[in-house]
Amino acid sequence: MMPEISRFYGIIIRLRYNDHPPPHIHVRYGGQDATIDIATGRVQGEMSKHALQLVWTWLDLHRDAIEENWELARRQEPLKSIPPLD
Repeated sequence: MMPEISRFYGIIIRLRYNDHPPPHIHVRYGGQDATIDIATGRVQGEMSKHALQLVWTWLDLHRDAIEENWELARRQEPLKSIPPLD
């Protein structure tokens, strides 16, 4: 199961329950999919540069809440929505 934790500008951010380390988010935009390391911002997969810039900005703003959600997901607990990028 991979619940959505945020959505903005057509970008969908999800976390998978009980996912493998390192802590990361799953991002979908315009048919492209990538995983992004929460701590480093390192990208695996395909994503436009514009979308990545938006996600990295959002990640910087909400890193603590994203890390908290990662821990909740590892414990199979309900995730919290995180505000979108304005």
